[in-house]
Amino acid sequence: MLIRIVNPNTTASMTEQMGVCAAAVAAAGTTIEAVTSPMGPASIESHYDEALAVPGLLQVVGAGGADGYVVGCFGDPGVDAARELASGPVIGIAEGAMRTAVLLGRTFSVVTTLGRTAGRAWELASRFGLADACRRVRACEIPVLELESPDAFRRITDECRRAVAEDEADVIVLGCAGMAELCARISASIGVPVVDGVAAATKMVESLVALGLRTSTRLEYAPPPAKAYTGLMEPFVLT
Repeated sequence: MLIRIVNPNTTASMTEQMGVCAAAVAAAGTTIEAVTSPMGPASIESHYDEALAVPGLLQVVGAGGADGYVVGCFGDPGVDAARELASGPVIGIAEGAMRTAVLLGRTFSVVTTLGRTAGRAWELASRFGLADACRRVRACEIPVLELESPDAFRRITDECRRAVAEDEADVIVLGCAGMAELCARISASIGVPVVDGVAAATKMVESLVALGLRTSTRLEYAPPPAKAYTGLMEPFVLT
């Protein structure tokens, strides 16, 4: 099977990292293809960024050709719209990580990048029915494009350690695709499960495809009705 990991931002190095993390957990016979959005922001750190990231994501998903898709941003931007277009399952990394976390412990805390994104994480936890299990959303105040800085690992690990001690969290969820490669090292350092949403969502998509399951098209996720789109949106007309 082919699983396409779509990075909704335009930073290719982050796409490459996601592809490596997904391929590391993929089963034999599963091909991982990591794709950078053809348009949009360099990173997604606001509602504005998220809104402008969706068209590029939909362009990739709408092209088809994959058995399933992972949306590689913790805000899960455009997942509902992508499910209307995709022929296979679509999972966002926030949903993949949070649902995995509650299989490993009663409680989890999210450790993310900037405090301004915490509200979105809480909103998603509530939507997934997991707000009671989420102890806290913590921010390291490290911009997404600075996650590869020499000091980032220490700061993220310290915040994860505080989450275990102060929040009494059983599990840590890393709240950014750019943190994916740090997962195993942080877990070994703090002694509790640490969930990377890229890997978790990849295995979820893989399992759904293997089970022969796809998104229901009965009502809300049916293909969008055809209509005119104008201006910059004209290329997105569905026929």
